[in-house]
Parts: sequence; C-alpha cells; structure tokens
Amino acid sequence: MRWLALLSAACVFAHVAPAAAQYPDKPVRIIVPFIAGSAPDVAARQVAQRLTASLGQQFVVDNKPGVAGNIGAEVAARAAPDGYSLMLMTSSHVLSPLLYAKVNFDPIKDFVPVTMITRIPSLMVVPPSSPVKSVMEFVALAKSSPGKLNYGSGGAGSLAHLSAEAFRLAAGIDYLHVPYKGAPDIVLALLGKQIDVGFPTMPTAFRPAQQGTLRALAVTSAKRTKVMPEVPTLLEAMPNGFALDAWLALVAPAGTPPAIVARLYAVLVEGLKDPAFRSALDGDGSEVVFNSPAEFAALLKDETAKWQALITRVGVKLD
Repeated sequence: MRWLALLSAACVFAHVAPAAAQYPDKPVRIIVPFIAGSAPDVAARQVAQRLTASLGQQFVVDNKPGVAGNIGAEVAARAAPDGYSLMLMTSSHVLSPLLYAKVNFDPIKDFVPVTMITRIPSLMVVPPSSPVKSVMEFVALAKSSPGKLNYGSGGAGSLAHLSAEAFRLAAGIDYLHVPYKGAPDIVLALLGKQIDVGFPTMPTAFRPAQQGTLRALAVTSAKRTKVMPEVPTLLEAMPNGFALDAWLALVAPAGTPPAIVARLYAVLVEGLKDPAFRSALDGDGSEVVFNSPAEFAALLKDETAKWQALITRVGVKLD
C-alpha cells in the first residue's frame, strides 16, 4: 500500500510543479476586506504593483469591506486554492473569531501564510495640556483619582480598546472607556481635551505627536520606532509592560500549492531591494517584516494565543 501512496504523491507533485512554474498565467486578485484608502488597502496596492511588475501578470486589488473585515475573509477562505485569489490579512482577523459568536472563517485553518508585510504599533498619547509627562506619571495620576480619568477607543474589541485594557491590567488602574468610531476620532477627542489618553495606531497619531499637538508617552511595539526613537516602549516605561502591535500580511486559501506560495514570497523579498517599495511600506512608524511562510505560521499561532488570553481577562464579547 505504501507504493500506492508514493505514486499518488508523485502524481500530485507532477501536477503542481509545472503549474507553479507557469504561475501566474492569468490575472490574480488580492482580496482586501476593508475600504479603498484604508491602511490595508494601501499596503495591498503596493504589493500588487510589485508582484505585477515582477511576475508579468496583473495583480488586482478587490475590496470587499464589512463587519470588521469578516466578509472579505469569508470570501477569500472559500476561494479556489490555486494561487489566483490571495488576501490581505490583518490582526483583526485573528481577533474576530475570539470576539464574535459567529465567524465563518478560521484565520489559521482556512489560510496558508505567504508573509507578514508590516507591524503597526500604537502610540500612547495625551493632550499637550495634560500634567503627565511619562507613563508612570499617568499611572500615578490615575491611581490618585480612581475612575476619574477616561480613555478613547475605536469601539469595543478594537485594537485601541484592547491596548487600553491591557494597560489598565498591567498598571493596576481604573479608568473609563469612551468608544468612538475609529482611531481618527480618538485623535480628535484628544485634541479637543474630551478624553485623557488614547492608544491610536502610529500612522494615525504620528503626525500630531511629531507636531506637538499630542504628547507621546510610549509606543506599544517591542522596540522603539525609527521615526520617534526618543519615545520609550511600554516594556521600558513601566513594570509589567507589554507589546501589542497591529499587523498586515499576505495569505492564500488553505491548500494553495507550496511552490506558488514560495514564489510569491521570494518575489516580495526580492522587492525589498527597491528603496521605493520599502519606503512605501515602511512609513509613519510601521515596520517592514517580510518573514517566511513558516515563520509567519508560527507567529500567527502565538498571536492567537496572546489575544485569546487578553480577551478572556478583559471579558469582551461582541454579537
């Protein structure tokens, strides 16, 4: 019976290898589960341009927004695993199955990783009129006035909400949650002195912090950012510090031939030699990653476990 299994495997490989060698021989779509102009969309278009230029076929962005990216992810999960449908995955796709009661995709089982594209930290910021100049000064103020300070988020279960709750748990403080529609609204609320602190993503908060209209206390990344090296990480700034980043990645439906995945990854890594391509992705505090499919697969499992632990502690659940 073993020779039948070997013969079957050989036949599969013989079919896949030529297909991978000829790939792509028609246009490829990259499903982006968010609106045009969003950070995932912008990154996907940069990746699509690079793959188009390198592989000689059109890679076209297909926006399918809705329900925190879940609609597009469900479409991608059910696409044919032939390399002609890819998806721009974000860290929110790891959060969704942990937060929503009904999600029709599994970020690990339904997709095969190609590469993580960028990591995107958040920035802990306060209004410039705030009396606090450091993370520990904010902690001291919050402890002196329990329940009096408040923070803004992009809504329950958003990265800004979970980051603020992780900070609450790490610092042992009590403050109030004020939900908004998104990160830009957090910045506006801080500028209007309507909230005391927020954790918007770096691309949203970087410019106001750089210009001094917001005061940056810390970044949520594991290391300091190149664009604001003077701002400490939460790991540096406080006991029980932590690191929580958003990220963007390229994935394919589960079952996509490994040779096709490997080719896509190799082309993108080669593209990093182009300063314009790297610069387009590595801006406003984002960090270009481009780890291997195997490395990203391992990291995806670690990320899921990390977020699951935090969501369980916070006790948030969405309908």
